Amino acid sequence: MRVLLRLAALILPVMMAGPGAAQNYPNRVVKMIVPFGAGGPADVYARVLAQHLSEETKQSFVVEDRPGAGSVIGTDAVAKSAPDGYTLLIMSNTHTTNESLLPNKPFQLMRDFVPVATINYSDLLMVVHPSVQAKTVKEFIDLAQKDPGKLNYASSGPGTPYHMAGELFKAMSHTNIVHVPHKASGDARNSVLAGTVQMMFDAITTMSPLAKAGKVRALATTGLKRSALTPDLPTVAETVPGYEATIWIGVMAPKGTPKEVISFLNNNINKVINNPEVKEIWLKQGAIPLVMTPEQFDAYLRKDIEKWANVVKVSGAKIQ
Repeated sequence: MRVLLRLAALILPVMMAGPGAAQNYPNRVVKMIVPFGAGGPADVYARVLAQHLSEETKQSFVVEDRPGAGSVIGTDAVAKSAPDGYTLLIMSNTHTTNESLLPNKPFQLMRDFVPVATINYSDLLMVVHPSVQAKTVKEFIDLAQKDPGKLNYASSGPGTPYHMAGELFKAMSHTNIVHVPHKASGDARNSVLAGTVQMMFDAITTMSPLAKAGKVRALATTGLKRSALTPDLPTVAETVPGYEATIWIGVMAPKGTPKEVISFLNNNINKVINNPEVKEIWLKQGAIPLVMTPEQFDAYLRKDIEKWANVVKVSGAKIQ
């Protein structure tokens, strides 16, 4: 009898997470874990998403920032949570990069998570502190080549889009610029604003207002074509042919989350992304809405993992 009771205790939670539980989803608070610092794109857009999902479902979606170790700390917490749809991961191409850059991390993206939905993507902005004697990408490259190792660039940590944009730039421009990792994008941004670090690739959505205010000097954007937000600003590719680096954001859930829950979340997240008011605000900020099914997002992730594995190999990027 005791054996049967123990088996029942083990099986019951699994049954609770099945189709029956999915039909009532969500019936309590849903946590959206952002493994990055406050104020960055993932945090900002997760809060927009949480607000609209709360209104749509009449249940609370709350954002919790857990930065550290290049997104590993917060991501691992989600990987170890119950696969019931009540703990979600807000992720970016940091995660696809880390698959090759951090092979010994405690989780594997495509093994321990399932794709839910994409949110948006945006170009990065290459900026320098006003004290740097360079007003163009060409002049910055000349400075870096003249005195190798003297200039440095900030990032929000290993594997983040800001880090990999810098490594790709170094490899393609044949420059030696020192990487200075920070715990969060806000910390990296502050270092550039203070002039303790000379350069940074940052999301155009967060850095553009600072550039317009003259607190940093924008040199270029990182898409293959000029951004509608800064049409007069050249792309890095106009000086370094073929250069491209963007940041995108998506949502994943722990492996084993019921398909009905994944479908529910995908449908409702896509409703938010397709909301005309949301789209208009995001486009003014330089963020392009990105709508996919879970299956499309799965293929997108696998392709991005392969892309950044090649960048890591070519650039020789390593964890410092």
